Amino acid sequence: MKSYIEEYKSKLVTADEAVKVVKSGDWVAYSHFAMTPKVLDEALARRKDELTGVKIRGVCSVHPVQVAMVDPEQKHFTYNSGFFSGVDRKLQDEGIAFHIPGLYAESPVNIRNGQSDTPKVAMIVTTPMDEKGYFNFGLSNSYERALCEKAQTVIVEVNQNVPRSLGGDQECVHISEVDYIVEGNNDPLVEIPAHPPTEVDKKIAALIVEEIEDGACLQLGIGGMPNTIGRMLAESDLKDFGVHSEMLCDAFVDLYEAGKITGARKSIDRFKMVFTFALGSKRLYEFIDNNPACAIYPVDYTNSVDVIRQNDKQISINNAIEIDLYGQVCSETVGARQISGTGGQFDFTYGAVRSRGGKAFICLSSTKTIRGNTVSRIVPTITPGNVVTLPRTVVQYVVTEYGKANLKGKATWQRAEMLINIAHPDYREELIKQAEKMKIWTRTNKRI
Repeated sequence: MKSYIEEYKSKLVTADEAVKVVKSGDWVAYSHFAMTPKVLDEALARRKDELTGVKIRGVCSVHPVQVAMVDPEQKHFTYNSGFFSGVDRKLQDEGIAFHIPGLYAESPVNIRNGQSDTPKVAMIVTTPMDEKGYFNFGLSNSYERALCEKAQTVIVEVNQNVPRSLGGDQECVHISEVDYIVEGNNDPLVEIPAHPPTEVDKKIAALIVEEIEDGACLQLGIGGMPNTIGRMLAESDLKDFGVHSEMLCDAFVDLYEAGKITGARKSIDRFKMVFTFALGSKRLYEFIDNNPACAIYPVDYTNSVDVIRQNDKQISINNAIEIDLYGQVCSETVGARQISGTGGQFDFTYGAVRSRGGKAFICLSSTKTIRGNTVSRIVPTITPGNVVTLPRTVVQYVVTEYGKANLKGKATWQRAEMLINIAHPDYREELIKQAEKMKIWTRTNKRI
């Protein structure tokens, strides 16, 4: 068997040496989520005064992004993110982070076809090299393979704490395709704790669990709500769940260890928990490591509508910021402030309703508090400045603590009544008045 040790040694450099390949005007792509590069980011930031016009592309950074922080005037670096994390939001508030809108499923093809700016340099966090010469992408496989194919220079930042995620597909890069290897500081991976559920979370989760059947195939999104649903399902009498989800979170570990996940009824990838990235606790990361029950794929597979719909009873569960009486959903902005991104919400909502017996849920509490004032999340029309994440044509179930509404196939006056019926009681009369002004309320509508 060929040994790759000498090739490894020849490509092993310090982070400061590796980032010398970046030139002014280059696009640099970082790996994503828990795999956000740290050592390479710090090294590139140290080159600030040598460079101008360097653009960085990341996704949901879990570390403070040094290239942005060292250059608040953006003379040297411009940082861009395809999905905002808490870190990215703070940078945006300082005017030093920008969003890249898009459907998550299309990311690899956009890069391969040149519709996204082609990266000159890819900086990817990986596992250590295995005996066959492969570096595994660990907890994020979104479009890392596409980056490695298109970038002129590929740099891997090795971290011994990265779990090895089994494919699936395209989960590795070979040393022959790598230009430089940097051995990172082996910091533990960032953990994202699940917030304790509120009483509202529990009520919404219970309404959704009522709709889930044996053999359902699950997608759970980011946040406390999906984790609450996962825990309720783990304690239920339901069985034989499958998993086809863009994200793997701790709730899936609870379900698996409770014996609820078998994957036996899936139409494709039977017995496999399919995902494209993972975020959660150390327990989740240890569960994924070398686990043949899990299969990581690139996002153009996990989030493909054509793939999603092949599994019967596909369930999609995602959060929203607000919804209007037409059924338009905003899940990513508050005014001009980017909170997250479209991510896979469109992909899975659209795909789940095309699955035989599938259901797509948008969850939101009926109210929110802004600067001490309580306001309704169900509004007459989307707040000016907010971005529509889901058009009214694709939305199926909307769930608040006051009930659920299936908007599919419903006329505007029916939608208005159904949504007002699950709004907070304090706001229903005003919503009816606004619906009347908007000509989407009839004399036959029931006054709640």
